[in-house]
Amino acid sequence: MNASELRDMTPDQLRDKLADEKKASFNLRFQAATGALENPAQIRAARRNAARIKTILNEKAAAAAAE
Repeated sequence: MNASELRDMTPDQLRDKLADEKKASFNLRFQAATGALENPAQIRAARRNAARIKTILNEKAAAAAAE
C-alpha cells in the first residue's frame, strides 16, 4: 500500500481501510501471543500501514480546514 494510492481515496474509504488495518493488527497480536504467528514482520507492517492512513486522513482534514 503506497501513500499515493491512499491519497486517491476518499476519507470514508480511508476510515474503512483504517478499521481493517486495526483488525488485522489485533489478529496478528493474538497470533503472536498464542505462538501461531509465522512472520513477525507482519505486525510492524500493519502498524505502519495504520499510521500511514492516519497521516493522510490528518492531511486531508487540514487541507479541508484551510479552504
